Amino acid sequence: MNINFNLPISVFCILFLSLKCAGQQEQERSYSLFHPVPKSMMRKMETDRPDVTESPFTVDAGHFQVETDLAGLIREKSDTKETHTLLINQANLKIGITGSTAIQIGFQTYGRQKEKQQSSETAEIQEGHGDLTLRIKQNLLGNDHGNFVLAILPYVKFPTSKYDENSRFEGGLIVPMLYKLPGEWKLGFQVEADRLKDKDQQAMHTEFLQSLTVSHPLLKGTEGIAETYYTYDFKAHQFSNFINAAIQMDIAGDLKLDAGLNYGIQHTAEKHYFIGASYRL
Repeated sequence: MNINFNLPISVFCILFLSLKCAGQQEQERSYSLFHPVPKSMMRKMETDRPDVTESPFTVDAGHFQVETDLAGLIREKSDTKETHTLLINQANLKIGITGSTAIQIGFQTYGRQKEKQQSSETAEIQEGHGDLTLRIKQNLLGNDHGNFVLAILPYVKFPTSKYDENSRFEGGLIVPMLYKLPGEWKLGFQVEADRLKDKDQQAMHTEFLQSLTVSHPLLKGTEGIAETYYTYDFKAHQFSNFINAAIQMDIAGDLKLDAGLNYGIQHTAEKHYFIGASYRL
């Protein structure tokens, strides 16, 4: 499988050409963090979860949104060790700054990591709060109208984890996109470049991610989501492929619950099972 580098280059060209259009949005000029969008004018609630593909929509200016894995279990297996991680309240606080800009603060309230070396029967267990992540989402197209939506989402992760002593500074750039199709179908697409820590050592590597997700209402207030994505480690020259599935239910106008899994096909790719919630203020 070969990566088509023309696609990321084309995406970034679109981003820069779209900056002027984003700056002319009426909502961005009229509302801000300290001048909130009235409830009657707020957009339909959109969430970054539960799939890996982020939403290109931002939170309305002056409003807050909390999205969290209420409970998540991650299983990873490398050539030297096997790791099981339990996460409680892996949350993302989103704050609308302008009509097209939002900041996000990600934090892990509690994590418990059990690590077992392949050459030993003993296991090491660590627990405590997790890493802190700061992100800025800038919508470029389609936040308020149109069938195509585009945003950029740079981020940096700070190694504050107590349960993962090998955590390091990481960061990257995410470019999510969405097409609104006839019949309430939605097609999401994302390209992402990250600088991440190696799994078995403190060295760093560059990783590329590309995803494709499809969603459609299953019942009134319940949406089904199917997704596939791959990552490529430029240092190890290794692909990891994933197939994901989730459902998201509207409990109230500003409250959603979800559950699903991100399943790595290769034996070294992580398996992630979760239940979560999203709430908007």
